[in-house]
Formats: sequence, C-alpha cells, structure tokens
Amino acid sequence: MANKLISQMGLPKSIGNILAARNILTAKDALSLTEFELMELLDVGLSEVTSAVALISEIACPPYQTALSLMQERVQNEYLAGHLPTRLKGLDEALLGGVPFGAVTELVGPAGIGKTQFCLKLSLLAALPANYGGLNGRVIYIDTESKFSSRRMIEIGATSFPEIFHLDGMAQEMAGRILVLRPASLPEFTENLEQIKLSLLQHQVKLLIIDSMTALVSGESDKDLKASKQHPLGWHISYVKSLAEFSRIPIVVTNQVRSQNSNESFHYPFQVWNNDESMKDLPRMESHLVAALGIHWAHAVTIRLVLEAHSGISLVSDDGIEIPGPEISAIHCQGYDDIFDFNR
Repeated sequence: MANKLISQMGLPKSIGNILAARNILTAKDALSLTEFELMELLDVGLSEVTSAVALISEIACPPYQTALSLMQERVQNEYLAGHLPTRLKGLDEALLGGVPFGAVTELVGPAGIGKTQFCLKLSLLAALPANYGGLNGRVIYIDTESKFSSRRMIEIGATSFPEIFHLDGMAQEMAGRILVLRPASLPEFTENLEQIKLSLLQHQVKLLIIDSMTALVSGESDKDLKASKQHPLGWHISYVKSLAEFSRIPIVVTNQVRSQNSNESFHYPFQVWNNDESMKDLPRMESHLVAALGIHWAHAVTIRLVLEAHSGISLVSDDGIEIPGPEISAIHCQGYDDIFDFNR
C-alpha cells in the first residue's frame, strides 16, 4: 500500500500536480516527510498539506479489523481448510478430523519408533485420488536424513490400499506424485524452502513433510540451543509457519528426542511427575526423554504428537499414572488423556 501511486488517489488536481512536479509519486514519498517539509517543498499552505496527507494516509493504510472479525475469519479459514485424515480412528477423533490444514504438526519420538513410516503413510493419503478418500495432490517430502524409501512406501500402499495399488499403473502414478528433496546442509535446506513457496501453487501440492528438523542442527547440543540468543532454525521456524498459513495445507515435521537432566524442570504435560502422596503406591511413568530443538521450537509448532513405545501400557493419564494392559505401540496426543493404538 505504501507504493500506491498518488495519481490514483483522487487528490485535487492543484495539489496532485504539484506533488508530481516535485517527484513525490507514491504514498511512501509523501508520508516520509513532515507536514512542514511538504509545505516548504511544495510552497503551499498548511491546510492544503494537512488535507492531502490525511487523504493519502486514509487510502494507503489498510482498513482496521476488530478482534471479533479476526476470530471469525480464522474460524472460517479453518472450516474451509479441512483436515487430512490419518485413518487412525482415535487419532482423527482427537485431532477433530485429522492433520489440520494451515498448521504445523510435529511428530516427536526416538529413532525407530515409526515417525518416517507415519510420514510415508500420510504422503500416500495426500496423493490418493479424491474418490478413494485422498487429497488427489502432490507431496513435497524433504528428506534430511536419507530415510525415505520408495520401496517401503509402495509396500505400505499395497498393504493399506490394496484395491488401489493393485490397479495397473496406479503404484507408479502415486509414487510420481511425491517429490523428494534431500538437502545435505542447512544452507541447502534454506534454499529448498525459498523455492517451495511457488511450487506449492504451481504443482497442486497438498502436503509438505520435513523429516527431520533435528538432523539440520545435529552438530548443536540442546544446551547450545538454549544458550544461543538466536536459534539456528529461527528463520526456518517462521518461514515454515508462514508457508502453512499461506498455502492452507498441512505441514508435518519430525523431531528427535534427547535425554533429560535429572534436575531439569518439566515443560510438557506428558512429562509430569505426580508427587501426590496418596497415590505413591501406584506405578508412574517417569519420562527421561524430551523433544529436541529446545523450547523456542516447541512454541512454533501448532500440534505436537509424541510417539512412545511402552510395554504393558494401554492407557496413561496426564498425571503419569500407568494402567496395565497388552503390549502396544502408541501415539500419545499432548493435551488428551487417551493413548491411541498406532497399529489400529
């Protein structure tokens, strides 16, 4: 709006012609000077300058919005954006339909827990034709650890969607919709992100996956991340969030875990240690692992899904009480009391 031409603002010709003659062509040119500087430059009276500046300001400034209108706009955008169903019933119910569009969803867990496999499954779901419940779009998969396996992806597709993948040429078509990038360094990753924004529109991309964020700063300890005034992924955090809001597609990132110091305070509900003496005889879950990348990164994600493997656990509440049950691998949704079966 600052570069809007004054000639298009409908100013009186008397003042408009003088501004043009003095090479004051845009709103920015005019509003960068004080009224007295404009009086001297244009050789006109204060009332004429004040009137012209008021009109230029009114046209150049964006209209105000109330808090209510902003809230209504956000609710409407979220309603129109929708979700990418994971096909895990309990998880989709907890997420109110699946992985939300226009937001950053993080998968946290130790190596081998199934983060990459979950991302491969989501990639297939986004690439599936709409009549099979998919998004019928392309996927950009940023593979920073070289863990992406096209063979494993086809195996997952053939097992999960046999009615589709057994059709002639369908496996090749689905694989062709998933675009894989493998940056070898943080500068390469930065370049990839800068190029992605245009691709999201040009190639009908319906899902962006970054697997994983941790590998990009693997040389930095978590202590260094806390001590540093500027997070090494600070720009990337902001850019990824802006991509989600701009494109209104789901963005999924993975994160590793690190060991927790014994005297470190807990930051998340799933790491609670319950000191209630009345419950001291009940078994409790004491989490010794926390998400990597620090609290700065944690504040950037919209939804955090923590993947944990437990033996003999079927349910765990937010106060850390274990309830015995069959051996499962589970997804624990932060902020909810249920553990959802990952193999369901």
